[in-house]
Amino acid sequence: MNNPAPSAQLTIKHLLPEDSTVAASLLYRAYHDDKLFKDVLGGSDEQTYESRLRALIREELSCFGQSAQPLIGLYQEHALLAIACVFEAQTELQASRRWDWRLRLMMSAGYLQTQQLIDKEKTIREALADQGHYYFLSFIAVEPHYQSQGLGHHLLDALDELVKENPLASGLGVFVSEAVQNTFFRQHGYEKLRVLTFKSVQGELLFKTRAAIMEKDL
Repeated sequence: MNNPAPSAQLTIKHLLPEDSTVAASLLYRAYHDDKLFKDVLGGSDEQTYESRLRALIREELSCFGQSAQPLIGLYQEHALLAIACVFEAQTELQASRRWDWRLRLMMSAGYLQTQQLIDKEKTIREALADQGHYYFLSFIAVEPHYQSQGLGHHLLDALDELVKENPLASGLGVFVSEAVQNTFFRQHGYEKLRVLTFKSVQGELLFKTRAAIMEKDL
């Protein structure tokens, strides 16, 4: 049974350092059955895959935090109910993915898997090159007991504000491989840029322009 989450009690703020473990748990549960991660990180058994996924999420959260990229949390009082992990193009995030980041991930997730994840990022960056200075949504997750209550919509509204507050930002991109994800983002004004395929997984690269975000307030 879902727990109530009255909007009046919800707050959006940057992830608190003490909530990093909860954030990792939320992301792990949200992406455990993700087709792309299954394809890229999957090993000889389920335990290997789960270990690699945990390692990826741990390293990604660390990388985002160290490079001061937006980690947006939705809280009910002191409880973290949802999170969105975003990076800003042309910032220090890519510089932070030096050999130390790659080495840690290779040791825990495997060399081939790490290289495939890096190639995926490169392909997405190249596909978004014409968008200039954009944001990209890497991860979004909602506490399972609070799903289907509109918390994801609250997060996307907060990301719209992130774009509006940055005069350099051209918009926000996301890659989706599930029909339900596609519908969710399209409801918020995201449009297809192109179809991308990684290994055996095909999905759409969506983008919401700054103009579309500003039009909401008119």
